[in-house]
Amino acid sequence: MTHRPLLVFTCCWVLGSGTACMYSGFELMYTIVGISLLLGVVLFWRRAGAIFICSMVLSLFMSSGYWEWNDARNVSTLSNLVTDMKEEDATIAILAKGVILSPVKVDGDRADFEFLIKDMDTYDDLKEKVQVQVKLMTQAEQQAALHWRRGDVASIAGQLEKPGIARNFQGFDYQQFLRTKEIHWILKVKGIDQLEVDEPEEWTWSHLFRWNDQAREFIGGHIDQLFSGVNAGYMKGLIIGEKGDLDADTFGEFSRLGLTHILAISGMHVAVYVGSLLFIFSACRFTRESSLTAVIFLLPLYVLLTGASPSVVRAGIMGMIGLYAARRGLLKDGLHILSFTALIMLLWDPYFLVNISFQLSFLVTAGLMVFVPKLTSFLSFLPRWLAGTVGVTLAAQLVSFPLTIYYFNQFSLLSLLANLFLVPLISLVVLPMGMITVILGMIWPTCARWIAILIEWLNTFTFSIVEWMNSYPLFLTIWPSPTLWWINGYFIVLYLLLHTVSKKKSATLENGVNFDETVPLSRGDMPKRLHSFSLHPVANKLRSMGFYRLAHHTEKLGSSAMVTLLACLFLFLLYSGYHGPGRQGDGWVQFLDVGQGDSILVSTPEGKHILIDAGGTTNFRKEKDAWKERSNPFEVGEKVVVPLLKKRGIHSLDMVMISHNHQDHSGGLQAVLDEIPVKSIVFNGTLAKSKSFEQLLTTAIKQEIPVYQANGGSIYHADRYTEFLFMNTGRQGREQEALPVVENQNHESLVVEMRMNQARFLFTGDADEQAEQQILTEQTEHITAGNNTTRPLDVLKVGHHGSKTSTSEAWLEAWKPLASVISAGVNNMYRHPHPDVIERLRRYGSFALRTDLRGEIQMKVSSNGVIDIRTKLMSDDEVR
Repeated sequence: MTHRPLLVFTCCWVLGSGTACMYSGFELMYTIVGISLLLGVVLFWRRAGAIFICSMVLSLFMSSGYWEWNDARNVSTLSNLVTDMKEEDATIAILAKGVILSPVKVDGDRADFEFLIKDMDTYDDLKEKVQVQVKLMTQAEQQAALHWRRGDVASIAGQLEKPGIARNFQGFDYQQFLRTKEIHWILKVKGIDQLEVDEPEEWTWSHLFRWNDQAREFIGGHIDQLFSGVNAGYMKGLIIGEKGDLDADTFGEFSRLGLTHILAISGMHVAVYVGSLLFIFSACRFTRESSLTAVIFLLPLYVLLTGASPSVVRAGIMGMIGLYAARRGLLKDGLHILSFTALIMLLWDPYFLVNISFQLSFLVTAGLMVFVPKLTSFLSFLPRWLAGTVGVTLAAQLVSFPLTIYYFNQFSLLSLLANLFLVPLISLVVLPMGMITVILGMIWPTCARWIAILIEWLNTFTFSIVEWMNSYPLFLTIWPSPTLWWINGYFIVLYLLLHTVSKKKSATLENGVNFDETVPLSRGDMPKRLHSFSLHPVANKLRSMGFYRLAHHTEKLGSSAMVTLLACLFLFLLYSGYHGPGRQGDGWVQFLDVGQGDSILVSTPEGKHILIDAGGTTNFRKEKDAWKERSNPFEVGEKVVVPLLKKRGIHSLDMVMISHNHQDHSGGLQAVLDEIPVKSIVFNGTLAKSKSFEQLLTTAIKQEIPVYQANGGSIYHADRYTEFLFMNTGRQGREQEALPVVENQNHESLVVEMRMNQARFLFTGDADEQAEQQILTEQTEHITAGNNTTRPLDVLKVGHHGSKTSTSEAWLEAWKPLASVISAGVNNMYRHPHPDVIERLRRYGSFALRTDLRGEIQMKVSSNGVIDIRTKLMSDDEVR
């Protein structure tokens, strides 16, 4: 350990920074002191010197202090405006002057860029970085926004507001994401008439980035001319790291197979770039020293040209250091170069540590250096060229696996095969040919186009292979996000397992002993190569007594037992990581915050999962406004519901209940069916004039998912502790040749009573007062009996998001709910919930919880029926 001081120092620096990221104050101090004591004991046991131990402990304290210092400075200079905001979601009208800091991204009817405010109203000499979002009103405004550039001077009038926070447990926190970029505010602008944008009058360093942006745009436009359709966006991502035009379906297919790293500019691309330059310089008869020097100076240009993401910055810095070391004849240890690169980047920006690109890039690179040599002994039966490729691919898969399931919550069992087959094709053939085609296209367009046609054929072949592999959903596994302890345990056990097996195989090869053959008992007859081999202490003792055969056999048994133990522990880690923590007989009802809509996830005590609605994004756009369509528009099912289901380890849904055919309830289910296996669907048996719902049913038929019509009075037993009673349906189970089209879908909403662990819930969809009265009339005996034999209803999901057309006096009188949940969007256009409904709930003593105030609402139902409630956000504004 001590012969790599820089590596250990960097590991301690990362550990200290990571600890400071998770803790603060006295908790941080106690944790760092505890880690320092543990580290000191370990290093002392490894016989490290006092200076070395002190240096490593100092690294822990320095890195945690550096993080804290940097984090304390990451505050808004406009913090005094917060006192003027009466509500968290309030906005402030401002007039700001400053400079555009980033490339302007124009997508549909919106333009986004980072902006440095230098003057704002009465405030002078400011330096506040904000995220600007411009709503484009016309197609002419869209074309005007395309001419804005980084470095332009602008005056902007808009509304300043805080970024949105995570409103669901394990949800994406946009506010925290922007904070890592030192952005604390969003400036929203409506129409470009609120902006005055001019080119800079004086030369500044931003001109270099401005020219770089123009070069990227030029190359991107050139790629558009050479390639057609999805190939253009794919080649942009592959060559210059531009993913804005990448087809969403193609990216999704690559993501499911773990191939997205191909589209992230990293070491592979830098290696191809460096190799191509060295080949060109060699052909031009440059000396070795001149070639290496030229490439060192040209590498930063490539880093900038490809977007300067953390992964390509890492590869670029390592490439420059490696080339310089090779030029000076100093290249010895790649881990030292990697460590030095990590220190440089973390000193420049500590927030790199929480960047997924940074984490994967460094982790995979380190894993290749450490694990590939250990995997070599496993692959000795393969040809040498194939063993190297398999070793690199397998090591990368093993090392990246924990972060893959942590961030993406899915892993394809075909990922290894896909990477083994497609990565060499893309990196060694398509990527170099693509670079050559782009360069050649500026000199000889006709020849470049012929090469582009060949590349498109290879891309089509790649896409077909990816699609074919994804056509077997059985191989796609869904994993809950693991804990930090699980990830650390995974790497420790994996390293010990590979190290033990590798050491065992090396020892066998070194001694050349076949344990099935007789070993001479005479010390003089023992082969000389055995004298230098250090055996287990017990085996050494036996060897000194002359029992060589028994000594070797004892060591073999001990080593085999250790390998077996580690292998079993590794399999146990995978099993526990896949299934997540046990629920121990508890049930869960989770009211997801999907904005203005409903989505409820029920997990029963025996592990069944039922999803009631999935929200949806309502789109009122007309055909003439097609230009407003964004390349990857926000859709609740895809962006909120599906990621949450995956993060919670929902491998499949036993049932999906669709309360009724309205977009804010059923719209998100299309994404659910596309990503999560569904075993059955229940709906109200009616249709509305909705193409999206027809597509949903078509998808269900293609996937051979049974679709049932709910009948009033029918009961679904999810498990021994959970049952659902369907209380109404407008169809009443009548046989129909075709599904009727019913416009008033609210009235047709399914109303379902659930009993779980003796607790009672009532889910009402958007049922109106007329539907409530019909249920009270038809189900009088059931409701009355329920009130006479059990306690009042525990939880009522208030109908129609708290609209005044639902939740009548008679309804509350009959059910007497102890608690109520209102699912409504923040500042929704319908102004739900209605004050009259809030007042009714107050009069009946029902404790009301609202998603617009509390975010996600989770209820744990214990085996004795006791309900524990937790909410994502804290609020004192609900009914009590």
